[in-house]
Amino acid sequence: MTVDPDWPHVVIVGAGFGGLAVAQRLANAPVRVTVVDRNNYHLFVPLLYQVATAALSPADVAEPIRHVLGRYPNIRVVLGEVSRVDPEGRQLTLATGETLNYDRLVVATGSTSSYFGHDEWRSVAPACKSIEEARLIRSRVLGAFEEAERDGAADREALMTFVIVGGGPTGVELAGSVAELARYALAADFRRIRPETAQIILVEGGPRILSAFPESLALYAGRALARLGVRVMTDMPVETITAEGLTAGGRFIPARTVLWGAGVAPTGASALLGIEPGPGGRVAVDDRLRVQGLQGVYALGDVAACLGEDGKPLPGLAQVAQQQGGYLGDALRAELTKGREAKPFRFHNRGNAAIIGRHAAIFDFGRYRMKGYPAWMLWAVVHVMLLVNFAQRMRVSLQWFWRYLTYRRGARIITTPIARPPG
Repeated sequence: MTVDPDWPHVVIVGAGFGGLAVAQRLANAPVRVTVVDRNNYHLFVPLLYQVATAALSPADVAEPIRHVLGRYPNIRVVLGEVSRVDPEGRQLTLATGETLNYDRLVVATGSTSSYFGHDEWRSVAPACKSIEEARLIRSRVLGAFEEAERDGAADREALMTFVIVGGGPTGVELAGSVAELARYALAADFRRIRPETAQIILVEGGPRILSAFPESLALYAGRALARLGVRVMTDMPVETITAEGLTAGGRFIPARTVLWGAGVAPTGASALLGIEPGPGGRVAVDDRLRVQGLQGVYALGDVAACLGEDGKPLPGLAQVAQQQGGYLGDALRAELTKGREAKPFRFHNRGNAAIIGRHAAIFDFGRYRMKGYPAWMLWAVVHVMLLVNFAQRMRVSLQWFWRYLTYRRGARIITTPIARPPG
């Protein structure tokens, strides 16, 4: 395939689920495609918490973008960060000073952790939205057990207390995975402490966990967490977080490890495009994912306020971004090569899921619900199939199978210094 420099040029900013899907649908079309991302890899965020809790390694959930798209001659990959967009001139500028002209621009930059105006908590309560953060969490969790093992550890109880903030799917999955790590994977490896006695506390500011799920599924998840030894504390809005612990609902909980799973916010795409943010700080788009008020600019995924059939913005889920990416890739291909306009985007809900632990998961399909072992198996199959290539699917499947048989976790590597110096 010979690429013609006169072909229309589509620039995609962000190689997450949505951006990658757009690029793949435009593969081998008579269209030039440039994918820009600050990282050289596509990250499977839904499994990142398993990197944080030593169940998987970073290579299991990240795949080089060039490896995914390199076989398509019409797609170019650029490692960089966009610093400025000129919608009128149809040009964007990278932080390096390089400029890219475009005929169509797709913004799919995803989301970041939200601390609800308390960014000072970020250093003491890491979230799990990047490989770096997952590695930091893993080091802090494993490092806490190592410190507690020392002779004469004065704050052993606080070292063996782990608090997860946020009762959504991220918080629930983190809490369950930390509990399984302590109860099973580490139980026989220490001599002066018993990791299975560690306190794992899930703090939620609202009246119940998993508020986006039906109450019956949330109650099941709460019981499953309790069986793992996780203490769920609701109606406990967080007030302060320090290196010594956190205060929530007027109560101080001593804990050397606090993890954040309470919220996300879209990246600053609105400011980059020079427009006012839409609902929830997202970019307002129409039913064809076109950014309102800008010609030739599209947004999708976590960064876009795309309304569903109920009139509410679609949630920031991988399946939403993937469906939008597939739709937009087909729509741009039809428009740029055949002059046809696509029908409006319609989201088809394939179920919302959360995993609590071994044999325990929940699925909400709207009219239908699933929990327990069948949901756990379906969750595993769906997440394996969502990985970008066969090699990743095999690696993750083998890791999970080995962990299922042995309860062992092989990625127990501390890659950052333990925060507290030896006493």
